[in-house]
Amino acid sequence: MLTNTNRQFPNPLVEQRADPWIYKHTDGYYYFTASVPAYDCIELRRARTIQELGTVEPVVIWRKHEKGTMSGHIWAPEIHYIDGKWYIYFAAGGSDEIETDWEIRMYVLENDSANPLEPNWAEKGQIRTDWESFALDATTFEHRGVRYLVWAQYDQETPASSNLYIAEMSDPWTIRDEQVLLTKPEYAWEIIGHLVNEGPAVLKKNGRIFISYSASATDSNYCMGLLSALDHSDLLDPNSWTKSPEPVFRTSEQSGQYGPGHNCFTVSEDGSADILVYHSRDYKEIVGDPLYDPNRHARAKELNWNAEGFPDFGEPE
Repeated sequence: MLTNTNRQFPNPLVEQRADPWIYKHTDGYYYFTASVPAYDCIELRRARTIQELGTVEPVVIWRKHEKGTMSGHIWAPEIHYIDGKWYIYFAAGGSDEIETDWEIRMYVLENDSANPLEPNWAEKGQIRTDWESFALDATTFEHRGVRYLVWAQYDQETPASSNLYIAEMSDPWTIRDEQVLLTKPEYAWEIIGHLVNEGPAVLKKNGRIFISYSASATDSNYCMGLLSALDHSDLLDPNSWTKSPEPVFRTSEQSGQYGPGHNCFTVSEDGSADILVYHSRDYKEIVGDPLYDPNRHARAKELNWNAEGFPDFGEPE
């Protein structure tokens, strides 16, 4: 059934915060983290409402290393609460072998405090995948007693193609068995500027598992696609997943929002509505590399649903 209650948010929700992630915990707080423009640390903020997240002071809970691994390009942190502990998944550049910020890999932090703003974060190390290559945007979810990791990684045959993979996890920082390819860039809207499928976010509803993801370069061509699988299917079987042939969320000249993507999902305070959180810019023309343009702002809008039980993303606001 189509829903539309038009909850309003003070967009931009948080200025100059790309790759936003909001988690609503059982303590009644919303926890927000995102990439900061300098790509040099991880910060958290919390508030009782989504609308207040832009007005509270952030707390830096971790800073990049001075050299070696985790010393540059600190990207797209996510906070999760798993089995009584807090975990942050993030990507970072740096290497002990070569001096580069572009050896991007996935890492995990752990905190056993009740309040994740307390400085008790421990580094659990790199998430090891089936091969070593550019890897980022790890997210995790549990389904029917099994925990899964979904992430983006350059494949071995096309080194510049960022694909999405899924694998079971044996603990919050370790994958079990082989990784499975979910999607690779193949449509025209996924390969503008770069061959990109990245930024997965998981939503379980209406008897299905949905995975949204972002595609193409991080300018006005950035947009979102959608995968879906029946919730009783084998999630490690690529044939269980259906991919949208068209983007489900993209630049809107009408609203003046460009390159929306790298989203997450959360819920309203009363739990009655799903909320889409994403970043976008309010201008189209960018000078230089769009990755270093700081004005990707975190925004939010209510996520509606169509009569077939699929999310209706609408246009960025």
